[in-house]
Amino acid sequence: MKSRKLLSALLLALFSLQALNITALADEGMWTFNNVPRAEIKKKYGFEVTDAWLKKVQMASVRFNNGGSGSFVSPSGLVLTNYHIVEDFVGEVSTPEKDLAKEGFVAKTRADEIKIPSLELNVLTGIEDVTSRINGAVKAGSTDAQAFAARRAEIAAIEAESLKATGLRSDVVTLYQGGQYNLYRYKKYTDVRLVFVPEFQAAFFGGDPDNFNFPRFNIDMSLVRVYENDQPVHPESYFKWSTAGAKEGSLVFVSGHPGSTSRLDTVAHLQQLRETSIPIILRLLERREAMLKKYMSMGEEQSRQAQNELNSIQNSLKVYRGQLAGLKDNSLIARKTREEEALRKSIAANPERQKMYGDAWDAIAMAHRNYPNYIRDRRIFDQAGGFNSSLFNIARTLVRLADESAKPNADRLPEYTDARRASLELGLYSPAPIHMDFETLKLADSLGFMVELLGADNALARQILGGKTPEARAKEMIEGTKLADVNYRKEVAKGGKEAIASSTDPMIVVARLIDAKAREARKRYESEVTGVERTNYGKIARALFETEGTKLYPDATFTLRLSYGTVQGYTENGKKIAPFTTLGGLFARSDAFKGEFPYNLPQRWLDKKAALDLKTPFNFVSTNDIIGGNSGSPTINQNGELVGLIFDGNIQSLVGDFIYDESVNRAISVDSRGMLEILKKVFGANEIAAELAAS
Repeated sequence: MKSRKLLSALLLALFSLQALNITALADEGMWTFNNVPRAEIKKKYGFEVTDAWLKKVQMASVRFNNGGSGSFVSPSGLVLTNYHIVEDFVGEVSTPEKDLAKEGFVAKTRADEIKIPSLELNVLTGIEDVTSRINGAVKAGSTDAQAFAARRAEIAAIEAESLKATGLRSDVVTLYQGGQYNLYRYKKYTDVRLVFVPEFQAAFFGGDPDNFNFPRFNIDMSLVRVYENDQPVHPESYFKWSTAGAKEGSLVFVSGHPGSTSRLDTVAHLQQLRETSIPIILRLLERREAMLKKYMSMGEEQSRQAQNELNSIQNSLKVYRGQLAGLKDNSLIARKTREEEALRKSIAANPERQKMYGDAWDAIAMAHRNYPNYIRDRRIFDQAGGFNSSLFNIARTLVRLADESAKPNADRLPEYTDARRASLELGLYSPAPIHMDFETLKLADSLGFMVELLGADNALARQILGGKTPEARAKEMIEGTKLADVNYRKEVAKGGKEAIASSTDPMIVVARLIDAKAREARKRYESEVTGVERTNYGKIARALFETEGTKLYPDATFTLRLSYGTVQGYTENGKKIAPFTTLGGLFARSDAFKGEFPYNLPQRWLDKKAALDLKTPFNFVSTNDIIGGNSGSPTINQNGELVGLIFDGNIQSLVGDFIYDESVNRAISVDSRGMLEILKKVFGANEIAAELAAS
């Protein structure tokens, strides 16, 4: 992790260069596919984005249900994404005897491909604006909470109607934090098989020290194949693999699913994140990091089980520490304050606009001023921060599934509606292995966090522990539950509310015990924060629409977006950083650290070094505006050919949740040429390489 002093210096440089707003500047923007800034792209780069080009890119892009992106790269259903997007699934299909994370994996034939449980891939087929219908469901004079409930009921109805009419996964997406609502329809795939992964150590070369830095030397790639009716799919569109790659200055696009950004957030909202939300998240993550390291110190098998989770926790720690440092830099808040005041002043100058929009900021400020009063209860009970266990997650799902299924579809929690039931059940009945010793340690640590955050005298916490220590209670719950058995889960689900009410399974008992408190915290947050935000950020968005029009892009929502930019280096601490690294640089960096962890290379790579063209480009940076969720996104040229694979951003991108600056913010990709060279000459995956190169 870079020091806070360095990060602050970077932020000061950044804010002196660009205003903090969410209108498009330079190569900024994560654009929805129904609002791509075609004129700006043509003016700046001379490239015309046509309807046909957009449709091809849209249909070749893939979303992973665990939070990542990918793309079709062959006519026979091969999908390219990052290793770190499938690493949990790699763990699920590994065994102590055959650790694919340690050894890597190549399916020599299609018969060798490994079915991945609980993985769902989505391809966006269409977008429909449903803003008028959803806002029309809100009665005049409704409170924010009533308006939120009305909108949610209408969303459930729209999703159910669309699913019934089309058979496609149908999700209503909130854009501009309530300024617009779009219905996204997806073709869904659930038969996905592992084709190729490198060794973890090669995919994550440089480990946590190099994470969010550049130069980088990572083969963070994987390949899966999509099947339907036990046959490989033939996608409507796919990206041809470029053997020429990109050059410095080349125009490139990234098509992926950025998770979330906060560029529309008000000053009061950002201040609450800085003072309360992010510090609590960091406390939780720091505890979990220490717990995971303790578990991994127990042996090789424990390390295998926990490595992926540690990677995720350490990545999140860097992200949130970077965000917090950014929010603590006075220049960010000062810039945001100036822009907020300017917009409010322009609105106040017009009595009609003042009446329509003027109260939005104060309403949002009030919501976030009150949120700290119950944020700890929400984190522990609703967000399950006190119950870090796969088995508890299963128990909660079963408890709520029974309750929600008995309600009319429009009255259910969104994740339990008819339109989302199949995706929920895919995870609920996954046969993925559960390691009981690991579950015990995770649950004990999180129960300890519950006591730390709420206090030892909290009545519900005392009831959960039953006079026992967190360690003893976790052991009792894990040893007593039957929920590791998929058939038992199905039996409980089939029994409905009666089975839940009569269950003595300790996980279900605890999930049942805290459900009222969890729902209370969720309802209060949705009524007092989310509901207020939907109404009032909607007002701010409409005020901005009046001046910015289509130059305004929405915050990220884990929906398909397009960003554009160029392959371009940058300057850091007075030093020019070149845009490309090479395979030769990989071995040189390993040698510079004497091959010690995390700069050690698997033996296979050392053995094959002589066969490699060490001048082959390996990783590169571009000015594309990305955020978490873009991992696994294709980097493509204007011909729609794949030239790279997004896997990270640089250290300057950590404040990308709030601001983008073209001069230093960089997306990092694995080069298409480097991936082919490694497939052929390190792994001998000639059939796979041939399928890609021939596509």
